[in-house]
Amino acid sequence: MREDGTQIGVVSKEEALSQAKVAGVDAVEIAPNAVPPVVKLIDYKKLLYQQAKKDRQDKASQKKVELKEIRMTPFMAQNDFQVKINRGRGFLEEGHKLRVTVKFVGRQLTHKEFGPQMMDRATTALVDVATIDQPGKWIGRQYLATLTPTKKK
Repeated sequence: MREDGTQIGVVSKEEALSQAKVAGVDAVEIAPNAVPPVVKLIDYKKLLYQQAKKDRQDKASQKKVELKEIRMTPFMAQNDFQVKINRGRGFLEEGHKLRVTVKFVGRQLTHKEFGPQMMDRATTALVDVATIDQPGKWIGRQYLATLTPTKKK
């Protein structure tokens, strides 16, 4: 097969190599498992460049989903809570995953029951734009949950 895609036909290995040498290109094996194997007469460096260019373009076209986080405390004021919820709602509407963290500082850890309560308040406030990906769990002094944005209709 030539560089422009036209087929030469079934030729011996030596004939293919000599044609490549005359044309000043490389004989690149495209389908080694085919019977007979398919060889393309093309500049190998050009082929590598085109593949790298295609890979870069594919990578750039993929949408990367980031994990954003909002941190809260178990005894925060209502307005502070609402500001955090609005920020989290913005992240979810942009399509990012959201980790909600309730952080316990000092002796607040003696009242562990406020962690799940605060998390329930947060998840119910965001239920219209998100679904719970990972329910709340304790990791050290933090109570964590992960939310995923709902699909837009």
